[in-house]
Amino acid sequence: MQTQRYGLIGEKLGHSFSKLIHEQLADYTYDLIELSPAQLDTFFAARKFAAVNVTIPYKEAVIPLLDEVDEKARAISAVNTVVNRGGRLFGYNTDYDGLDYLLHRHGILLGDRVVMILGTGGTSKTCTALARAKGAKEILHVSRSGKGGALTYHEAALRRDVQVLLNTTPCGMYPDNEGMPLDPSLFPRLEAAADVVYNPLQTNFVLRAQDLGLRAAGGLEMLVAQAKSAVELFLDHPIEDDEIDQVYRSLRAQRSNCVLIAMPGAGKTTVGRRAAALLGKKFVDCDDEILAAEGRSPSEIIQQDGEEAFRVIESRVIAALCKEGGQLIATGGGVVTRPENMLRLRQNGVILFIDRDLALLATEGRPLSGSFDALRQRYLERYPLYNQYCDLKLDNDETIEIAAKRVQEAFYAYFNS
Repeated sequence: MQTQRYGLIGEKLGHSFSKLIHEQLADYTYDLIELSPAQLDTFFAARKFAAVNVTIPYKEAVIPLLDEVDEKARAISAVNTVVNRGGRLFGYNTDYDGLDYLLHRHGILLGDRVVMILGTGGTSKTCTALARAKGAKEILHVSRSGKGGALTYHEAALRRDVQVLLNTTPCGMYPDNEGMPLDPSLFPRLEAAADVVYNPLQTNFVLRAQDLGLRAAGGLEMLVAQAKSAVELFLDHPIEDDEIDQVYRSLRAQRSNCVLIAMPGAGKTTVGRRAAALLGKKFVDCDDEILAAEGRSPSEIIQQDGEEAFRVIESRVIAALCKEGGQLIATGGGVVTRPENMLRLRQNGVILFIDRDLALLATEGRPLSGSFDALRQRYLERYPLYNQYCDLKLDNDETIEIAAKRVQEAFYAYFNS
């Protein structure tokens, strides 16, 4: 007998956002159902669910287990949505709708363009179908093996005429956040890049494209948009497209880190603790994390081993912290001196520069700025970097309460701009 169970099936779902999204879009409980390949047939044979979504690695494997597959999903050869209607299983592909929404939302055009798709799995086929429907001039596929007519990554890097890059591989996905399947800077005619990966919120691939001044988008909006289409199939009633943006912004604000950068003594820790409480985020102080990891404070490490040794440790701690979301992170004053730190912080974070007048900065207990002259020198060196890397700049020349409230307001305003 059919039950009213809804959810997502896949092999590993520990970091899926789908439950959060579906339960904002609809009034039902949405389960994350991890299945091994050996369990797949039994799960679908039992048919004890109302509707489920399907993710890696089962989008193609489920097709023979269904009674009917709609024309679009059959053409793509991938199903990500299954609805149980009276004991008969119907398969659909809402990734197509999600990708179409994402590209349209960010002004990424496929028509009459050379489109390169990284990866050859189920989502790659969705991208291919959409690119054909939009009238792409040429569609190129890339894989590590180069089989089936695909280019190898070495061959792909030689195609100077590529105008749109679409990544459908897991390269750069949590927990391997450092990866990038192909550098967008290799393509002089490139106009835009999109990544279906949504964890981290912005992959290195997307950040690189943004830094090149290209139109670029990550996979979270696609995930929300395809979920909206799935819910419509689950419940058999339409949902306004405005719901996609509302859920996306809410989820981004919930999952994003609020990252504070500033000079030593500017109030990152004191303001950060208050702001974290206001935002409902876990407060994390990088100096405390370094002490916990090394058994020595930053001051002790610098005094004993030198600044360079400390920076190596700091970068290692930052790399681990940045993989998680929903935090308020108070960084060390010199975090901006290493570009790799800022790249990692940007993946899941909104960067806020807490600016405090030089005359108000404390120097006591600061090994790198223990006198006013040393402090002033650090200020002159770092101030341009704080401005370069921040998404928003805030003053902290008044009380801690006022500064914390400004952090809260600025963080939420960022997602509503």
